Amino acid sequence: MGDHVELDMHELFSLRSRLQRYLDVEAALALTQAELGIIPPAAGDKIAEAAKVELIDLQRLEAGQAVTGHFMMPLVTELSRAVGEPEGEYVHWGATTQNIEQTGDVLGIRDAVRLLTEELRGVIEALAGLGERTADTVMAGRTHWQQAVPITLGFKVATWTDVMIRHAERLEQLKPRLFTSMTGGAAGTFASMGERGPAVQEGVARRLELTPMKVPARNIVDHFAEYVLLLGMMAATLASMAEEVSRLMSAEFGEVSESLPKGDVGSSTMPQKRNAKKCMEVVIKSARIRALVPTALEAMIQSHEVDGTRSAMMQHAVEQSSILTGDILRAIRKVMTDLEIYPERMRANLELTGGLINAEAVMMTLAQTIGRQTAHEVVHDAAYQVARSGASTTFSDVLTADPRVNEHLSKEELRKLLDPAAHTGLSAEIARKTASRARAAAQLMNNDAEVK
Repeated sequence: MGDHVELDMHELFSLRSRLQRYLDVEAALALTQAELGIIPPAAGDKIAEAAKVELIDLQRLEAGQAVTGHFMMPLVTELSRAVGEPEGEYVHWGATTQNIEQTGDVLGIRDAVRLLTEELRGVIEALAGLGERTADTVMAGRTHWQQAVPITLGFKVATWTDVMIRHAERLEQLKPRLFTSMTGGAAGTFASMGERGPAVQEGVARRLELTPMKVPARNIVDHFAEYVLLLGMMAATLASMAEEVSRLMSAEFGEVSESLPKGDVGSSTMPQKRNAKKCMEVVIKSARIRALVPTALEAMIQSHEVDGTRSAMMQHAVEQSSILTGDILRAIRKVMTDLEIYPERMRANLELTGGLINAEAVMMTLAQTIGRQTAHEVVHDAAYQVARSGASTTFSDVLTADPRVNEHLSKEELRKLLDPAAHTGLSAEIARKTASRARAAAQLMNNDAEVK
């Protein structure tokens, strides 16, 4: 069988790589059938020796495909020619095209998952580092586009990290369902190989280090759809991260920025612009991945025992989503590793509302003496006055002047309550604990990769 060579995602799905995977399956099939006495031992050995893409005449293969309108049959013919007579007559014995193609495609998906896992591990490590560095970096937490309560940037990073850890878990849990071998023949009934059919499928799976399908029917493709759906979920998370960085990078916020190389140009007419180019790449490609999810779901709807049109749709969805996911994982890793942080601007933004962002802290402290509902009313009234006055008065001034407040809270107590850093809750603790979980998850992923 062909030697395994580590490829990048684009090379992985090239025609040459795909052909070699199909030849690997043909070799595994022949060796297994020879072992079981279905074909002569010499045929199994010679087919395995000849199943190398460099021994295939690609020009003749392409010409054969143009004449027949069939992808696999000319490959079988070329492999038979490379094997020679009489052993060449035993190539593709009892198999159907989709047995070879689907099993070969699974080998490609397995390599793709290996690459994606490595990229995902890098993202999780980058997030862990960023979360640790910014665990205590106070900023405005925002809900429904408005300032809500203070948080730390590390807490925001923890919300991304937590989801990415689960995506890694989902990808690992999917592997047993995804890495399957199908050698059931024309309709999945083993009719061409009879009672020895399951043994053939098990042998092929063993040689390729896959799991044999329990029901090797060609219309069962839910595991491929699940894979595309997972990549769609991962893409949505990455897009959320990229869009948040882009928003916080705008002049109105100015709290973080992509690390842009010297000489970067944001606009041909506006030389001051610094555009979030990596984040834009993530958002664009993420949308393309998510657009493939409906295609994968549509491809699950099969007519009779198989529908070739739907099979081609699924193959397209799987390959494109794999390539695009690799691209955006690399991009977001770069963004998070080199993210520029501006704590001074975060502090300035926290002070924009004159203390309103700490209204909850004042309300909960007052509630201990005047009751929660009354405290809410008092603080809400004060906030409303500040909002109506524009910038002419501060939240502290209004609260200090209200007897319902100053009877219970001194100016010094109010000053402490209105310090954003005093009302970040467990932001820093959550950030550090999540970073620790991320490092453990990344180490586990690394250990798994080394074992494999």
